This record gives sequence, C-alpha cells and structure tokens, in this order.
Amino acid sequence: MTQKQITELTYKILGACIEVHKTLGPGLLEIVYHKALKEEFRIQNINYKSEFIIPVKYKDIDLNCGFQCDFIVEDSIVIEIKSVKEFHDIHKAQILNYMNLLNVPKGILVNFNVTNIFKEGQQTFVNKYYEQLN
Repeated sequence: MTQKQITELTYKILGACIEVHKTLGPGLLEIVYHKALKEEFRIQNINYKSEFIIPVKYKDIDLNCGFQCDFIVEDSIVIEIKSVKEFHDIHKAQILNYMNLLNVPKGILVNFNVTNIFKEGQQTFVNKYYEQLN
C-alpha cells in the first residue's frame, strides 16, 4: 500500500466514523459505537477485523498479553475507539503500541464523546512503516 492509498483509506474510515456519530450522537458507551461502526464498515465495504487479538512473542514464546485492538482495516490502519471526555496519554501510548506490534503504518484514535469528530474527536498517528511507503 502507498501513502496515498493509506490517506484515501483514512478519509473513508473517518467518513464512516462521522456517519455513526451523526446518527447516534455523543454520550453513549463505547460498545454501542463499536457495533455501529462494524455495521457502517460493512455497509461501505471497508475490509476490517474487529477486536483483533495482538500476538506478542518473546524468543518464540507467546506472552499472552491480552492486547486487543478495536479494529484493523485492510491490515494497514489500527483504529481504537473511545467514548471519553478527552484523550489521555495512555490512549496515545496504546495505539502506538498496537501499531508497532502489528507492523502497520497508521493508527487512528477516535473519540465519539465529542460534538465534532473531525475537529476534536480524532487523532492520527504514523510510524516508521509509514515513512517506508512511497
């Protein structure tokens, strides 16, 4: 995948998040947005895995850390959804950790407990894998 394709996919994902937010509004539990976003991805034909268990190995030993990301889209973008007052450093560390463990170039943190997702409810992250794409 190229940086351009990752960017296009990012806009598609954010569009799906905005549609869910527009339909449901803020203030619900994270599980509601998770289920709705799964449906919206299905409607928009966005290829994803949900509640994906992230394997962590040390010297060929599975550490069973129990890490589970909300979504991985097209095996290229990790999405973590929240319904919180504001993002905290732990949320950012969580998505960066998942991106690095899965070797994916981009992550999107989405907070549905805001007035406007595009302006205040999303943060995107890239890493060394993104820089290696052309």
